[in-house]
Amino acid sequence: MQKDLQIFSNLCDFLIEEEQKNPVAESIPTLELFQQLDLSLNNDGVIDETLTETLKSIIKHTPKTASKSFFNQLFGGRIGKATLGDLLAVMLNNSMYTYKVAGPQVGIEKEIIDNIIKLSSYPKNSGGTLAAGGSMTNFKALLMARDFKSPEVRSEGMQQKMTLYTSDASHYSIAKNAMFSGVGKNNVRKVKTNEFGEMNAEHLNQLIEEDIKAGHKPFFVNATAGTTVLGAFDDILSISKVTKKYNLWLHVDGAYCGSVIFSERYKHLVNGLEHSDSFSLNAHKMLGTPLGCSIIITKHKEQLHHSFSNEADYLYQTDGDDFNLGKISLQCGRRNDALKLWTLWKSVGTNGLEKIIDHQFELAQFARDYISNHPDYTLYSFDESISICFNYKDIPANILCTSLYEDAKLMVGFGNFRNTEFVRMVTINTVLEKEDIINFFETIEAYVADNLLKNKVS
Repeated sequence: MQKDLQIFSNLCDFLIEEEQKNPVAESIPTLELFQQLDLSLNNDGVIDETLTETLKSIIKHTPKTASKSFFNQLFGGRIGKATLGDLLAVMLNNSMYTYKVAGPQVGIEKEIIDNIIKLSSYPKNSGGTLAAGGSMTNFKALLMARDFKSPEVRSEGMQQKMTLYTSDASHYSIAKNAMFSGVGKNNVRKVKTNEFGEMNAEHLNQLIEEDIKAGHKPFFVNATAGTTVLGAFDDILSISKVTKKYNLWLHVDGAYCGSVIFSERYKHLVNGLEHSDSFSLNAHKMLGTPLGCSIIITKHKEQLHHSFSNEADYLYQTDGDDFNLGKISLQCGRRNDALKLWTLWKSVGTNGLEKIIDHQFELAQFARDYISNHPDYTLYSFDESISICFNYKDIPANILCTSLYEDAKLMVGFGNFRNTEFVRMVTINTVLEKEDIINFFETIEAYVADNLLKNKVS
């Protein structure tokens, strides 16, 4: 084991060096992947030196999500203390379903849940759990809402058409989860949004009334704290008035930007959160832990147990339900995703997490200011969002982003809202500073001048 740890340490050194020298990995076309890299699995193994060199070649061509040129997804960067916790979780290799096999790690997860409950202004007797990603926490919220409205579904299956509601700018997992849950994606109602991508509460009310008149059973409303493209925050307070009127479960999907609860300056973006029934956030996004670390809390602790508990005498043999976390989990075996957030939180404190959040908004405003001061750019974003959407010199966003990626200049994606396509950069990468934002734009400007404009792409 000691020898393997030394190999691992050497590979980490190589990765960090690559991130500095080649922050955007040279992309290998999919048709050439298995020719350029030795990914084969054979009857006979290889010596350590061969394995190490093969791993280095794989590292060299793997996207560098911790580099200062990565703006592509809603995560990025690397925080040492969080990485420490994740590596330790791998070495410990506990499963989080029982206290017997996880021990103090259960306490670590419970401490995180209790503190997020407090920050969300939920009652003390609320509950929560961790899952692999935001799609899964959204799924758990939907299942709890379904069972809350129709308890017989767990044993008898769907007896009546049930309908749920989410904005037309929300995450695609809502429709996918409707398929998984038996509700059906055709029973997902898309609520209109305003010019900022925020849900229209009046249209929500109208859709619910139409479904009730048609004899359907509305049960779930999904609000979003940070939409995937524009980074918009739905007005939770106005939406909650509608859900209370019809006794519907209100979930707030804060996978992207729900971590604003850590910031005194920006937590107003989720005003009314205390009126929701469940709330989720991804620590691997704004808080910067390694993937994946998703948390869901709910006011209805008993519903969490009711929807996900199933007796298993061969598993739950000691301790009470409160410390046997498998009783409230969608999974059975589950890796310890709490430890990396705990080591980060423990090391920097709640105040340190607040600084991480505030820094991202500061960088986003810096980027918007840069765009506003340069006439060749068109800005589509708004204040208090960490998604910066723009176009440059009328170059089609998909062409610009793909070219930058293929030529290993930048990793940035494009989005679409109301039939307008644009570049979408995000300032969620935890290692970014203001000079990196300037370098991002200057890289685009130089690349367009040297490549796309010369080729007359329009």
